[in-house]
Amino acid sequence: MEALTPYEVAIEPAWIDYNGHLRDAYYGVAFSLAIDDVMDQLGLDADYRARTRGTLYTLEMHYHYLHEVKRTDPLRVRCVVLDGDAKRILLAGVFERGAERTVAAVAEAMLLHVVQAEPPKSAPLPVATADRVERLKRAAEWPAAWPRSRALAIRRG
Repeated sequence: MEALTPYEVAIEPAWIDYNGHLRDAYYGVAFSLAIDDVMDQLGLDADYRARTRGTLYTLEMHYHYLHEVKRTDPLRVRCVVLDGDAKRILLAGVFERGAERTVAAVAEAMLLHVVQAEPPKSAPLPVATADRVERLKRAAEWPAAWPRSRALAIRRG
């Protein structure tokens, strides 16, 4: 089954709050870094961005916090393509903590392919990227125990 490679997160000491837990804002940092890694995996890497000025913009992001993450917990973000169309990718990030990989949080992001012209303008994804997004979407697994956002979806028509 086709899947994206998970992103390993190095938790910085400054990311930990007075309770000894990962501050909520740093889930966003970790997911943003994981999205950068997904871009590389989809062929939207630094060379592509320099050559075409194409990139992904985040339009919307939702989080569900399920378990705390402590400074000593290994943390990784497993990204899953939930949907996609010619210009957009609906990407989930599953935050797994510890050696047992307990799901600590789930995030969803709506991403838009944009060419950074003046002004920036949305544009279709490259064909190879769109094809990979479609394959990843078909292969996606989402256990019922993991929450989903209520309104984050690609509207068609």
